[in-house]
Amino acid sequence: MDELDLLKKDWKKQEGSFKELSYKEIYNIIHKKSSSIVKWIFIICIAEFIFWGFLNLLIPDSYFEVYEKLHLKTIINFSYVLHYSVVIGFIYLFYKNYNSICVIDSTSLLMKKIIKTRKTVNYYVYYNIIMTIILSIIINFMMFSDADLLIEVFNPNNKPINADKFFNILLIAQIIALVVMIGILWLYYKIIYGILLKKLNKNYRELETLE
Repeated sequence: MDELDLLKKDWKKQEGSFKELSYKEIYNIIHKKSSSIVKWIFIICIAEFIFWGFLNLLIPDSYFEVYEKLHLKTIINFSYVLHYSVVIGFIYLFYKNYNSICVIDSTSLLMKKIIKTRKTVNYYVYYNIIMTIILSIIINFMMFSDADLLIEVFNPNNKPINADKFFNILLIAQIIALVVMIGILWLYYKIIYGILLKKLNKNYRELETLE
């Protein structure tokens, strides 16, 4: 049983002026916990931004040479700029949510901010997953639109191959890779942000009881 549960239990036993004091104590704990959760959401989002940015710096040039040969470098660079711009936007929103919750002194307003934070997190998760799917579809569409170039890039020694079998294997491999990537992303967001949102939802329900 945590501090909040103990206070609630004690609050029910008290009467008169003690109720007002306990109410304030309970609210202050919920406010502090909510602010801490939103702060961690903000920190994790920044950490993700730095991690992926650093990871991109470690990618060898040979990886991008393949995309350049397939005439995909422009769309890849554009997607990077777009993605990081959107993520920076989400970081700003998370900061605003954290900053606004810190100065709130009203139960109803805190509840509204919790709802707003939950929506922002959900939008962030959906954006990352949908962006991954859309980018993968666009890249694969452009890759398979020029069959001769695709074979030339992946078969530079001009070895005799079955074109249909080659395309089928490549397509299946791309689909499997996309499914695995989406699964990993969904699991990550479900665990990390899911835990934080679960705690935030608990705080929201506690505030409802105070109301």
